[in-house]
Amino acid sequence: MPRVNLEGSSSIVTGGASGIGEACARQLAELGSKVVIADLNEERGTQVANEIGGQFVKCDVSSIEDADAAVAAAAAMGPLRACVNSAGLGAAGRTVSRDGEPFPLDKFSFVIKVNLIGTFNMLSRAAAQMAKQEPLDDDGGRGAIVNLASAAAFDGQIGQCAYSASKAGVVGMALPIARDLAAVGVRVNTVAPGLIDTPIYGEGPESEAFKAHLGKSVLFPKRLGSAEELAFSVIDCITNPYMNAEVIRLDGGIRMPPK
Repeated sequence: MPRVNLEGSSSIVTGGASGIGEACARQLAELGSKVVIADLNEERGTQVANEIGGQFVKCDVSSIEDADAAVAAAAAMGPLRACVNSAGLGAAGRTVSRDGEPFPLDKFSFVIKVNLIGTFNMLSRAAAQMAKQEPLDDDGGRGAIVNLASAAAFDGQIGQCAYSASKAGVVGMALPIARDLAAVGVRVNTVAPGLIDTPIYGEGPESEAFKAHLGKSVLFPKRLGSAEELAFSVIDCITNPYMNAEVIRLDGGIRMPPK
């Protein structure tokens, strides 16, 4: 069975305006897919979409209406064959602060809403569209979804209670959703990045020194991973027709310490 041919297809990448999402969008475009950049950053998202011949859709991933708009935009450009859920955020804080205050429930809920509920919202709307389409191979495959989790799902550090819970939820729903969607020929995989060099670390000499320090804790190679390297694994999950229901750590072998 050959790799999945994405020529003439459409794809959705949430969080596609920068970092990991942008790298995934560029690699999908190189494979011939028209990519919808679903993001809140209109200026950067439009720029990326224009550069790769795709389309920008302003999207709050937790909004049903926004998710449906992204799916409709993709389907108008070609059969929707891939959805990469890369949008996410964090809110650092201990469960009980040094001052004895509990972590604000609204902050915890917001992280869960974006990272977990938003991921499910986007994948379920995308999968519904994929289910309507003609199969693209003899197996009856109609599309593939890749969700981005995090090494924090397994090795959550001090102050990551909300983020780790949200990403552990993404990991936990991978198998049951893959089982659900097997009936319609849609594969579901999860990639859990470790320390990846994205704009979140800033720029300049101090930023580079900080990243070099972080890289020392990686087993091998002793550096942060690149967004491009992370995207390689995402693309493989999409184009390898036998890859399904997997959770892949892409972290250079790191196991995160408590802090």
